[in-house]
Amino acid sequence: MKFYSLGNTTSHVDFKTATLKGQAEDKGLYFPATIPVLPSHFFQQIESYSKEEIAFTVMKSYLENVLPPKVLQNILDETINFKFPLVPVTGNIFSLELFHGPTMAFKDVGARFMSRCLRYFAENLTKKITVLVATSGDTGGAVAHGFYEVEGVDVVILYPSGKVSSVQELQLTTLGKNIFALEVDGNFDDCQQLVKQAFSDKDLNEKLILTSANSINVARWLPQQLYYFFAYQQWNDKTNPPVFSVPSGNFGNVAAGLLAYKSGLPVSKFIAACNENDVVPRFLKTGNYEPKKAIATLSNAMDVGDPSNFIRILELFEKDYEQLKNILVSYVISDVETKEAIKQVYKQYNYLMDPHGAVGFAALEKYIQQHTQQKGIFLETAHHLKFYELIEKIIEKNIHSDQIEKLLKKNKSSVLMKADYQIIKEFLLSK
Repeated sequence: MKFYSLGNTTSHVDFKTATLKGQAEDKGLYFPATIPVLPSHFFQQIESYSKEEIAFTVMKSYLENVLPPKVLQNILDETINFKFPLVPVTGNIFSLELFHGPTMAFKDVGARFMSRCLRYFAENLTKKITVLVATSGDTGGAVAHGFYEVEGVDVVILYPSGKVSSVQELQLTTLGKNIFALEVDGNFDDCQQLVKQAFSDKDLNEKLILTSANSINVARWLPQQLYYFFAYQQWNDKTNPPVFSVPSGNFGNVAAGLLAYKSGLPVSKFIAACNENDVVPRFLKTGNYEPKKAIATLSNAMDVGDPSNFIRILELFEKDYEQLKNILVSYVISDVETKEAIKQVYKQYNYLMDPHGAVGFAALEKYIQQHTQQKGIFLETAHHLKFYELIEKIIEKNIHSDQIEKLLKKNKSSVLMKADYQIIKEFLLSK
């Protein structure tokens, strides 16, 4: 399998090169040259497979001739060695719980997969790999834990000061060793722009092996499609494929779901569930893509004003606006609606959601009110305990746990910096 840059479709590289580069020299994201279509009997028999077998079947085409089959299987086994349960919430709405990994967030899968790929690739390199990543919340913790003590790899995480939850911040700032946290005086878009500048800096890239662990990196993005296969395996009504409601910020997760759909996964509809950062909902209404400055909301990991991965969605549908609108709809959920969803679902169904999952639930509920015969799945992308301060206020109940108490006793270690590329570059070179 080859991958091309969305900035230059004539330039093709293999998975290893795409992973190590993170982003092409022309600043384009890498994209698979072909989308493997899985045979119909795979979906007909999917309940008979283990999740490890499903993962290998889905991922093998992307990594052929780069990772030996046994190495790939071992990497996948380590990546998904926790559960992904589909839990009924209402009569026609289900939660796909993606928070059972080590950092209680869906990004554990991509971070674990990529870290293990880089560990394998690093064995034949003479220089250390530096992983540079911007986070709006959960990515930082997942990457920090996924790469912690991985030989031959250093990790530098940029996060917006004061705009992540206390639990999220502690998960990415308390490990030390090969993990470095930079607290940027700005928002997520500022952090992401600094990362992009680093990748386009020829001088820096001559001195360092620099790659990204954001979902712009194919090794982070591709394994996210596995969630959707695991959900379909547990879906009881195979004659009526589910609607997926995906909390969407940088749009890597819903892009991965649409990739699974293009590979043959039966899906009725995708919902891009957005908070008040409404760039994509406006695009789907008007056909005009107009980035804007990110707005701070309760669902902070989705506070993105210019989602990087949306270009991959456009590529999946060959930039055909009408074709995309046939499968993807989008709703904007306000903070008030988010709070109300958390409160009502807990009160009525005894199910506690985090703010991001609540956005997914509220968007799915709106869709089903208009399409009453449909049933759907919202992705619960993080554990509610990661946002315990907010949740406790909403439900007026203490939800602390021993796990959180232990984390809260740790001391954060970060370097506060201005959103100035020259300062970031000097830090990377000095390290």
